[in-house]
Amino acid sequence: MKYFKNTSWLFGEKILRMVVGLFVGIWVARYLGPEQFGLFSYAQSFVGLFAAIATLGLDGIVVRELVKDESKRDELIGTAFWLKAVGAFVVLLILAIAINFTSNDTYTNTLVFIIASATIFQSFNVVDFYFQSKVMSKYAVYANIISLFMSSIVKVALLLNEAPLIAFAWVILFDSFVLAMGFIYFYIKNNSSVFKWKFDKIVAVSLLKDSWPLMFTVVMVMVYLNVIPILLKYYLHDLTLIGHYQVALRITILIDFIPVILVNSIFPYLVQSSSDTKRYLKNLQIISNYFNVIVLLYSIMLILFSKEIILLLYGKDYLYSAELFKYMVLLNFFSFHGYLSGRYYIIAKLEKQYLLRVILGLLVLLMSSAYLIPKYQVEGAIISLLLSELMVVFISDIFYLNKTKDILMIKLKSLYLFVNYKSYVRNNK
Repeated sequence: MKYFKNTSWLFGEKILRMVVGLFVGIWVARYLGPEQFGLFSYAQSFVGLFAAIATLGLDGIVVRELVKDESKRDELIGTAFWLKAVGAFVVLLILAIAINFTSNDTYTNTLVFIIASATIFQSFNVVDFYFQSKVMSKYAVYANIISLFMSSIVKVALLLNEAPLIAFAWVILFDSFVLAMGFIYFYIKNNSSVFKWKFDKIVAVSLLKDSWPLMFTVVMVMVYLNVIPILLKYYLHDLTLIGHYQVALRITILIDFIPVILVNSIFPYLVQSSSDTKRYLKNLQIISNYFNVIVLLYSIMLILFSKEIILLLYGKDYLYSAELFKYMVLLNFFSFHGYLSGRYYIIAKLEKQYLLRVILGLLVLLMSSAYLIPKYQVEGAIISLLLSELMVVFISDIFYLNKTKDILMIKLKSLYLFVNYKSYVRNNK
């Protein structure tokens, strides 16, 4: 019941964010049009290539350590905060160097730096690690809802006053600031104090020793998620196509919050139950099985009603986005299973293997994109992304079979059970 309530809070917040964010996001996309929306998406993607460095891969590691020993709370959270703060300033420095190697104009670079500044306030997300470890995510939900409504009100005001594109970049920074203040408020309200946070050199070394493979993994994943708009601009020089791609991607991964919420919510339980191998693997199998059902139902809906969805939400200017769904529907399948197996890697302390599998996927993405994007344009980019996801989620497990056999068998068994419906029902009774 404890984990159910925690998950319910997270689902409620994500559904609210999805409804409010989708409504406002659609309004913004329609207002800006494919070209300006493409430029806005490009600036966000460019920041995303480097912003992951600021996380230092600490998220899952800090939660794991808080679950194991809460007595070190102030040292763990304080150390993680200062590490992330330093990482945020490093990101800004790297961006200042990176823009010199692009063809971006001054306006685009201004958008990039405004959006990138939000990483400074994201250091306060360490409070969320504490709430996750205590299965008290409702407080993180409160903070997120406050920031969501405040930023949404500001966006609506900008839309009504026909504000320029750069104003919406400032809203991203504002949203990050409000969320940080919300985290601090609810942390203090729970009889805790940010003034007790301590930076501990020994703890920092220990965290970084475990997290550095995850840091590079997160960087690779963020490159994964953000490199397609960059490649489309590089190969095709068309911001409008980026706008269409981003709209199609937003609708496709609308349910991506489900594996994140479910797995993050029960992550402390998975860590604790991992000592009982049979129970632990059974739990992972059940989650994997139901992930397939969710993905299939959503994919069918997208394929059948893609044009209607785009026309209703974004208008005829984005109708080309509907054509991209037939290529994109498999992305949810890979992302669902990829996230679950990623948590398995963290619990099993396979951080280096986790990094290597993402590197392999990124190499496949870049090499296939070089051939497919010039030839098939946006469709080629999506096919490249699917090929790289196949490498990450399934094929890479074969390379470390002695350590990843269990999670690979879970994924393969869930596919078999789904195809063989009678076995699926019997397995899940």
